[in-house]
Amino acid sequence: MEVAVIGAGQAGLSSAYHLRRRGYEPGTGFVVLDHSPAPGGAWQFRWPTLTYGKVHGMHALPGMELTGADPARPSAEVIGAYFARYERAFALQVRRPVDVSAVREGGEGRLLVETSAGTWAARAVINATGTWDRPLWPRYPGQETFTGRQLHTARYPGPGAFTGQRVIVVGGGTSAVQHLLEIAEVAATTTWVTRRPPLFRAGPFGEEQGRAAVALVEERVRRGLPPQSVVSVTGLPMTEAMEQARAAGVLDRLPMFDEITPGGVAWADGRTIEADVILWATGFRPAIEQLAPLRLREPGGGIALEGTRAVRDARVHLVGYGPSASTIGANRAGGAAVREIHRLLRQGAPVAA
Repeated sequence: MEVAVIGAGQAGLSSAYHLRRRGYEPGTGFVVLDHSPAPGGAWQFRWPTLTYGKVHGMHALPGMELTGADPARPSAEVIGAYFARYERAFALQVRRPVDVSAVREGGEGRLLVETSAGTWAARAVINATGTWDRPLWPRYPGQETFTGRQLHTARYPGPGAFTGQRVIVVGGGTSAVQHLLEIAEVAATTTWVTRRPPLFRAGPFGEEQGRAAVALVEERVRRGLPPQSVVSVTGLPMTEAMEQARAAGVLDRLPMFDEITPGGVAWADGRTIEADVILWATGFRPAIEQLAPLRLREPGGGIALEGTRAVRDARVHLVGYGPSASTIGANRAGGAAVREIHRLLRQGAPVAA
């Protein structure tokens, strides 16, 4: 195999599309390995009340627009069906479900991609595994004593599961706000807790601001630090629904608690709040454990990149990582990665640096 693409979300499918355009054939020139049960990437696991009309910034895959989608239909269904059509239209022959356990040095310039379906020997690897499989669960004193329910955004079932309950939502991102707006309609009480005061932005967010935000994330990745989300730099877009929720007190934020008790949470100043549920909307981390045998991490804890290329091994590209962790960013990064890989393979792939 010339190229192995790990992951079939936006980043993986974009990369596969550009490989086809460069003349690589699926099955011989490249393979796409996806551990999910169906097309749709992480979108297929999103909660039912996240309808397509509520999705912010979903950018079409290269070569095929997403048109005529019902905004009231769950985004998991809309995007899952769109990805399935895309895979068929470009005959990408995604292999699933296939779990990739490790990528290792294989000798003679090849990388061994070890999976639940066998091992592929590739001259280059595009890692497009996203973050959904690595939910971040912060740890706080007393967490194991809580007698209620704790869950993460990755397993959020929709607001109906919280009817009549006292719910604490932890996290300062878009998901936390979406959860709060929904749950507040049915819960007995909601409490919003974040480590830092949330940053809201009003008005349009133009290309100049977008480039500046991406540049900040890119700088961290270039220095080999773990990437931050673009949203952490841009702030939360203030919508009409959020304005209404803020006026109603739903978005009145409290600082992070110091301890979890059997019946709720507590602060060092003596304040306590009782709860039935703690919902951790605390984000995700890149799912890159399979690359560990290649020793690509820098002392700062991240993988240093030049563009999409791993600084420590020119055969490895990360798409959908750091500055390209958005739908439009993944599209562009997929094309950039394939251009570099094509040039590298024509020259003859070197061994790792």
